[in-house]
Amino acid sequence: MGVVNVTPDSFSDGGRYADTPRAVAHGRRLLADGADLLDIGGESTRPGATRPLVSEELDRVVPVIEALAGDGATVSVDTMRAEVARAAVAAGATVVNDVSGGLSDPGILEVVAATGATYVAMHWRGHADRMERLASYDGPGGVVAAVRDELAERVSAIRSAGVSDAQVVLDPGLGFAKGATHNWELLAGLDQIAALGFPLLVGASRKSFLGRLLADEAGEPRPVDQREAANVALTVLLAQRGIWGVRVHDVRSSRDALRVLERLAHPTSPKESV
Repeated sequence: MGVVNVTPDSFSDGGRYADTPRAVAHGRRLLADGADLLDIGGESTRPGATRPLVSEELDRVVPVIEALAGDGATVSVDTMRAEVARAAVAAGATVVNDVSGGLSDPGILEVVAATGATYVAMHWRGHADRMERLASYDGPGGVVAAVRDELAERVSAIRSAGVSDAQVVLDPGLGFAKGATHNWELLAGLDQIAALGFPLLVGASRKSFLGRLLADEAGEPRPVDQREAANVALTVLLAQRGIWGVRVHDVRSSRDALRVLERLAHPTSPKESV
């Protein structure tokens, strides 16, 4: 899943693709680099971010979705709002990627049920302006058990809204109301989340826990645009564990790594031309 942030304030590339022509051009580059799915978002969810008006979010994402879906791309809309999800699907999106898992706007589940769109439900505890205060996981089993159980509650709500299990993908929500240690524990315990019986999407690309892992001797985290090698390593490890998808900013590097993995799985295939 290649990321197209049509926002002025996303943590990784805010402002770089904030208008329709640049966002569409970026989406086309990601497709050329091997993206299977383009995730178009008009609201930053970085810690501390403020929410745009619904009209602003619609103006950001709908024209980009129309253009890329018109090219034949498989498109996802990254939104927490039912109104935006409805307009996005009408514009050609076939996936709704909701970081709130239906908690922010329960009406989004009705949109998914009515349209038949694939629904990515992420683990979430609150909006960006307060989520860091919600990163407490002191119960038995720690963060892995809490995320598993809270996602199971979301699955019950999703089913009650008339969404079929075949439409659902789950996301453990790395970095959302979670500290660096929580993220690593979740990655190590993904089998427990997968035991819920749904495909998993993981979004680790360029996040702060990778920057902290790669900090210099003075403890300064690695800059956002210098964390790609670590993310590629995660992409390979997650692919080996059968994860459904990874959400990435640099599609080419992850795709190249997956091509190596696929080639090693078939070592006796005809040799590539020299």
